[in-house]
Amino acid sequence: MNDSLVIARRNLIRMSRIPEMILFGLIQPVMFVILFTYVFGGSMSVGGSTDPDVYKNFLMAGIFAQTVTFATAGAGAGIADDMHKGLIDRFRSLPMARGAVLTGRTLADLVQTALTLFVLAIVALIIGWRPGYAAPTNFGKVMAGFALLLLLGYAFTWIGALIGLSVRTPEAATSGGLIWLFPVTFISNAFVDSSNLPGWLQPVAEWNPFSATVQACRKLFGDPGLSPSDAWPMQYPVWASLIYSVLIVAVFRTLSVRKYRRANG
Repeated sequence: MNDSLVIARRNLIRMSRIPEMILFGLIQPVMFVILFTYVFGGSMSVGGSTDPDVYKNFLMAGIFAQTVTFATAGAGAGIADDMHKGLIDRFRSLPMARGAVLTGRTLADLVQTALTLFVLAIVALIIGWRPGYAAPTNFGKVMAGFALLLLLGYAFTWIGALIGLSVRTPEAATSGGLIWLFPVTFISNAFVDSSNLPGWLQPVAEWNPFSATVQACRKLFGDPGLSPSDAWPMQYPVWASLIYSVLIVAVFRTLSVRKYRRANG
């Protein structure tokens, strides 16, 4: 753990010296919020209502989840860049825990994701998102929702770590980190009610780990648009989100550390 924290500190210092990384990471989700809210807000039906305020409050859980999962691309690109420059080989020559380099990187990305999520939540409140809009909630439940989002983001950064170790250039890691995320985030309940999807796509969306976290956040935030599906992840979304995220961390951390031991810079 000490080795991991040293590497995390190194990555945080590096991020602070390249402020445009943080700035661009903040601008993109804010643009998504504004575009989806004001471009699609009046044309989307949620629970039979096309009220823009209803869609605005329905949308935010999906935007929050999309934002934390898109950190995957940054994690992969950062690790691929370290590989490309030979830094990973230098780390492996040092007397440190073998998983510390990757754990430190993902912890640093988690801090950046938390900062982005904080700014995005402020923007959401400014444009009219209100926890408890459709059902009663409290501060503890809202914080639990954000904790689930950060756990999902942390889990997905391990997927990014494996991609970063598996490609030759940072550019390939960025592309590889995004190309699979689009179907994961859009074949879900994030932006539309999953019951409006074609019949064969509905089970895919309902059992999607991303959808489970979105459903859990809507439930904890008191947002409208909870999926009425009988699928287990939709009926017990908080447990489903926790189980999915922990499994993703366990599987992809194991694969990433194994890849790290054999990777060539």
